[in-house]
Amino acid sequence: MSTGTSATDERSPQQAPPGEGPAGLRGLRDAVLGGSALLTLLAVVLALVVGAVLIVFSDQEVLDTLGYLTARPSDFLSAAWDSVSGAYSALFQGAVVDLQADTTSAALRPITETLTLAAPLIAAGLAVALAFRAGLFNIGAEGQIVLGAVCAGYVGFAWDLPVVLHLVVALAAGLLGGAVWGGIVGVLKARTGAHEVITSIMLNYVARFLLAYLLTTAAFQRPGRSDPISPFVDGAAQLPRFLGEGFRLNLGFPLALAAAAGVWWLLHRSTVGFRFRAVGANASAARTAGISVERSYTGVMLVAGGLAGLAGTTLVLGNERYLTGGISGGIGFDAITVALLGRGSALGTVLAGLLFGGLRAGGVLMQARTGTPIDIVLVVQSLIVLFIAAPPLVRSIFRVRAAGASSIGQVSKGWS
Repeated sequence: MSTGTSATDERSPQQAPPGEGPAGLRGLRDAVLGGSALLTLLAVVLALVVGAVLIVFSDQEVLDTLGYLTARPSDFLSAAWDSVSGAYSALFQGAVVDLQADTTSAALRPITETLTLAAPLIAAGLAVALAFRAGLFNIGAEGQIVLGAVCAGYVGFAWDLPVVLHLVVALAAGLLGGAVWGGIVGVLKARTGAHEVITSIMLNYVARFLLAYLLTTAAFQRPGRSDPISPFVDGAAQLPRFLGEGFRLNLGFPLALAAAAGVWWLLHRSTVGFRFRAVGANASAARTAGISVERSYTGVMLVAGGLAGLAGTTLVLGNERYLTGGISGGIGFDAITVALLGRGSALGTVLAGLLFGGLRAGGVLMQARTGTPIDIVLVVQSLIVLFIAAPPLVRSIFRVRAAGASSIGQVSKGWS
C-alpha cells in the first residue's frame, strides 16, 4: 500500500537522475554549505595548532632537547615555543608586513604579494563555489584555468591590437576559453548524465597535455628558445600594475573582487541564480516546478568555467606575463579548498582566497628565515579542508554544542 513516498525517494544513488549525484557527495556539500562561521574559524585554528606540532618536531634543535626532557623539560618547552613563534611570525611578516625590512616599500611588499596571489585563488574558488550552489562538484577548475590562460596568452602575444582593445580582447578570450572548457562538463552532465567529477578530472589532463603540446609548436614557442615557454605578452595586453614594476599587484585583484560581487548578485538578485540554487537544493523539486535542470547544469558550468578562465587570465596577463607548462601552479585544486573554506559563498570565498594567498606568500619567507619546510603550509591547508568536512570532530574537540553552533552560525548567513 502506498504511503505517499515517491519513486525518487526510493532510488539508490546509482539510480538517481542526472545531477542528483551520489549521496555521499551531496552529504558533503550540504555539510559544507550548512556549516557556521564559528566552525570555520575553529577549523582554521585547529589546523594551525596541528601545524605547530609539526613545526616543533621538524626542528632539529627541539629534537635535541628530547634527549634530556625529563631532566630539564623547560629547555624543550622554550625551544618549542621559539620554533613555533618564529615560524608563524615569519609567516605573518611574509604575508602582511615585514617588520624587519629596511624600507617602507619593502615592508609593504608582502601584503601586495598576498593580494596578487589571492586574485586567481578567488576567481577559481568562485568557479567551484558557484557549481556547489547548483549541486555540482567542479573539480575541473585546473583545466579551465589552463584553457583560459592559453587563450588569453595567445591573444596577448600573437595579436597586434590597439592598447585598450588588446587588453579587453585578451580578457574576453580567457573568459571564453574557460567557459567552453567548463561548458563541456555541463553539456555532458545535462545530455548524458556523465558525472561531473569524472569528466572534469579527465578534462584537466586533456588541458594540461594540450598546453604541453602547444608549447612545442612554432605558434606558441618563444623565438630562439627550445624549452616549452611562450613569448612575453605584449605590453598593450598586460594587466596594469598599480605600484610600478617593483610590485606585482595588478588589475587582476579588482577584477576578482568584481567577479565575487557578480556571483553574489547572480545568486541572490537574479532569476537565473534562483534557478541555480533551486536545482542545487533539490533537482527533482526544481524539475517539478518547471525549471530546466539540464539547462541549469549547462549554464552554471559555463559561468563557472568563465570564472576559472578569469583566474588563468590574471596569471598570464598580470602575474607571469608568459605561458609555461606550469602556468596554473595547482591553483585549480587549491580553489576547491578555498570554496570549501568559504562555505560556497562569494564573501567567504574572497576571505578564504586572501587567507590562502597569505599562506602562499608567507610560506616562502617562513622557510627562508627559520628553515621551516614550506610543505608545512600545504599540510595546514589540507588540514583546514579535513576539519571543515568533519564538523562533529571540531565540535567534540572544542566542546561546541550543535545547537549553539547553529545559533552562532547565523552570522555566516551574511556570507551566503
